[in-house]
Amino acid sequence: MSTIRGARERARIEVTAAIKDEARKQLAEEGAPKLSLRAVARELGMVSSALYRYFPSRDDLLTALIVDAFDAIGAAAERAVAEQTAGEVPPSERWVAVSCAVREWALAHPHEYALIYGSPVPGYIAPMDTVGPAARVGLVLIDIVRGAYRAGALTLPPLADGLRADAERMAADFAEGVPPESVAALVAAWAQLFGLISFELFGQFNRVVEEREALFRQAAGELARSVGLRDAGTA
Repeated sequence: MSTIRGARERARIEVTAAIKDEARKQLAEEGAPKLSLRAVARELGMVSSALYRYFPSRDDLLTALIVDAFDAIGAAAERAVAEQTAGEVPPSERWVAVSCAVREWALAHPHEYALIYGSPVPGYIAPMDTVGPAARVGLVLIDIVRGAYRAGALTLPPLADGLRADAERMAADFAEGVPPESVAALVAAWAQLFGLISFELFGQFNRVVEEREALFRQAAGELARSVGLRDAGTA
């Protein structure tokens, strides 16, 4: 019985992967709003009722694709920071390395990036299943700042009086061990990081910026300084 069960599980994994691969092709060709379970089933030579056993609705399939995309971009960020030796590489350089890894993933997977950071899909409401995967990049950046603070290598940025209560709440909610001043700056830097990537990916830099990688690296370094990370050799 265990052999049969194992074969069924492997078959289910293979079919699920094939469904998601075909759905990603549709994302590239038609966009997320036009994703259709019937069209996916037709391309795979399946009847719709069979596909529904894997994904009961279009939203279930969208959620699976969104989780996969968030996990993939999060894994890229985690690999980038793992390749840096914390005691030898300044926190600002670790921040830039992670930022560049996120950009590289986005450029290599534009349609998946658009699914998670582009326009919302009409009628789709993301479930809680997406929250953890969506936080992975942010948690990597938070950990870099937390490590710098513990090492005495963080300069606290200014914080408006009217923002302090919100910054303290955010620090308690998702950035324990990071001072509120840097948490507020982190949220702004996180938004700007993905704004830079989105501008490049969605064409806003066309006929404006030619050396986009150089611009991105410079901007990522400035964002690192904005949260209080010091450059190599600075006190």
